[in-house]
Amino acid sequence: MKKIIAVLVGATALWAFSLSSELTPEEIIKKVDENMVSENRVTQSSMTIKGKRKNRVLTSKSWTIGSNQSFTEYLSPAREKGTKMLKLKEELWIYSPASDRTMRISGHMMRQSVMGSDLSYEDMMEDRELLEMYTAKLLGQEEIDGRKVFSLELNAKVDDVAYPKRKSWIDAERFVPLKEELFAKSGKLLKRVTMSNVKEVQGRWYPTKMIYKDMLKDGEGTMMEIISIQFNQEIPDYIFTKAALKK
Repeated sequence: MKKIIAVLVGATALWAFSLSSELTPEEIIKKVDENMVSENRVTQSSMTIKGKRKNRVLTSKSWTIGSNQSFTEYLSPAREKGTKMLKLKEELWIYSPASDRTMRISGHMMRQSVMGSDLSYEDMMEDRELLEMYTAKLLGQEEIDGRKVFSLELNAKVDDVAYPKRKSWIDAERFVPLKEELFAKSGKLLKRVTMSNVKEVQGRWYPTKMIYKDMLKDGEGTMMEIISIQFNQEIPDYIFTKAALKK
């Protein structure tokens, strides 16, 4: 009986994968967007920056509406507690409690590291749908940690993207990225991202652990872990104001 059940389960998985493999690259990316992009969300997370001698762990809480408004407040450690970041469309503002000053980040500064991590301000700000930014090409089918994945090449169709080209490995059943490689226009590999601990949250699949590795820097990378995430929440408008930075 156990063998029969195993065969049936295997056949069902194969059938489901064969159905999903009939999807076009655009349909695959659309399903990814449906999981990863939301009208709004509230997230609490930790960021572990792996150093040569010791690791630094920062915790923060973020409120996000669409791709144009987000507000992040760092909760720990004490040195960074109270630091806040506000995104309004293409503008990014940072408040430092140590100096009691608010600074606007723009231009080449957007490529700088956030808190010494492997993430840049551009990485933190980019929250648009992939279909809005890229055209997709299916390269093939592979396996990552026992999961069937689609390998896709994405090329930018708009100019205002941090990475003109990227390669994504998409879980063929849950439609979330499990690995990404981010490239410069020249084709140089800039960053590698691996995603895991995929969980179902409010009817959508979402990776709760991400490791970012800046390929141009030494070190083991930066790990982001989602402590909690809630979609479709009521978020007051006052959060997305410059006045909220100093509250």
